[in-house]
Amino acid sequence: MNELVRTSLVTIGALFPIVNPLGNAPIFLSLTRGVSSADRHVLARKIALNGFVLLVMSIVVGTHILNFFGISLPVVQVGGGLVVIASGWNLLRAEDHDADDAATATLRPPDLSQRAFYPLTLPLTVGPGSISVAIAVGANWAGLRLTNWPAASSALIGPAVIAVAIYLSYRFADAIARLLGATAMNALIRLSSFILLCIGVQIFWNGFSALLRAALLP
Repeated sequence: MNELVRTSLVTIGALFPIVNPLGNAPIFLSLTRGVSSADRHVLARKIALNGFVLLVMSIVVGTHILNFFGISLPVVQVGGGLVVIASGWNLLRAEDHDADDAATATLRPPDLSQRAFYPLTLPLTVGPGSISVAIAVGANWAGLRLTNWPAASSALIGPAVIAVAIYLSYRFADAIARLLGATAMNALIRLSSFILLCIGVQIFWNGFSALLRAALLP
């Protein structure tokens, strides 16, 4: 039991700061302006579920998938970092009035599912940084063999806790926005967009520097 608690806390501690559901909540609001409150709640639930599945799959079979396609982890970081940079840059340059359309618009279920996965789950919530960390965590748990039951259990418990945090952060994001007011929320969105851009640059640099070291020091 102590081993289960330890491995679960390690998994949560590694994933929570980089998933950062609280920090992503303002960006979630920015990307869902013009969406009704009921649809936002549905999106929050779908994003949490998508994030849980992505994290579990990354921990359990991430290294095997990369090996099958011959893709190294630094390459994933470089490609994913570029995607996050583009997302952060677009949000940072967006005009305030671009997000003020039809505050009670309703989306059809297929549109909700599509938007919930991209871009709200990937790359906003569970991006390349989160996936690369999850893959690294899975690699450290000795392949998650059934005999290593604490590690195998933590592969479910850790992402489940992260998914609950994602749901709660996004579910009540509009209430937090009303409490802060429009001006403070716009400032927070700009700051979060800049942080997202910086995270993308850091992810890109982590992968690029690893590739550079491998090329210069074979």
